[in-house]
Amino acid sequence: MITIGVEEEYLLLDPDTCLPVPLADRVRAAAGLGPLVEGTEIQSELLQAQVEVATPVCTDLEEVGGHLLRLRHAVGTAAERNGCLLAACATAPYREAAPVPVTRKARYLAMRSQAPQLVAEQLVNGMHVHAAVPDREMGVAVLSRIRVWLPTLVAMSANSPLWDGADTGFASWRTVIFGRWPVSGPPPRFTSLEDHERRVQTLLDTGVITDTGQLYWQARLSDRYPTVEVRCADVQLRADTAVMFAGIVRALTATAIRDEKTGVPLPECPTELLQAANWHAARHGLSGLLVDPAGRARRAGDVICMLLDHIGPALDEAGDTREVTSLVHRLLQEGTPADQQRRALAEGGLPGLTELITRETVAP
Repeated sequence: MITIGVEEEYLLLDPDTCLPVPLADRVRAAAGLGPLVEGTEIQSELLQAQVEVATPVCTDLEEVGGHLLRLRHAVGTAAERNGCLLAACATAPYREAAPVPVTRKARYLAMRSQAPQLVAEQLVNGMHVHAAVPDREMGVAVLSRIRVWLPTLVAMSANSPLWDGADTGFASWRTVIFGRWPVSGPPPRFTSLEDHERRVQTLLDTGVITDTGQLYWQARLSDRYPTVEVRCADVQLRADTAVMFAGIVRALTATAIRDEKTGVPLPECPTELLQAANWHAARHGLSGLLVDPAGRARRAGDVICMLLDHIGPALDEAGDTREVTSLVHRLLQEGTPADQQRRALAEGGLPGLTELITRETVAP
């Protein structure tokens, strides 16, 4: 069984204005004092209006869901005690003119010096799923096999339509913001671990990126854990939707490992086509067509059915089929979190939007 872990990033918002508030240090300290939270589970992020949580290593989806709800409630309670609200939305819907302060860590301060405007606008939150791989060689093979499905996950997870108080027209504006960093978007296709290491070292040698943490590919090898880290998804409004993506990523990884061992040819998708598919997914979410892994424009629902067919045996083997498919069906019926944000803003204005993104964050 492939073990998994999930990291989630959240915003801290003023309950009246929905503006980000720089209270992360106080909220993290308060949450860490609770009896159900370990200090390493709640971490700092780039900006002081953001908090990150990380689950322990999990073996099943029920375990993932339990940890995410526990951590969301702990941080949410700490936020309320400090006069703000926790929000699992992938962009700050509103911003003040003055930038949110950067967390005072050497790496973050160096990033601000390198790209001050990008850092000032990095009020974006994702979810990262770590799936265990037996070794780095297999990890590289997994990256080269799952990359063609990343645009589909971007579309399904879209939760960032708003920016500076306006609708961007994009379902995942976070994807666009992250795409401005030097190394970002879907990863390239690698031929081997040696090829991967050589190309990464070439990037480091240029000095354009200063460490492998700045490899902002939507899927990458983790330097800290024996995992592939899939990081294309927006943070999800609800914890159970995050569980759905954890199940999908585990099944994609298991399927890639099986295909690599049995000699299934690598999927062919030129880099420029995959990049275009990724942009299109960020723009439209599930509201129109998607580009499938073969480069054909198809209805979004049909591409999701292709995904479920592709990972079906792995879902069955893990015992995840019922939970993942039921959550996917709910997604298709209710729309993405981006769709929900737009409806809440249209129907209830700022109060309606704030209520949605803070209520759903801690919903069971």
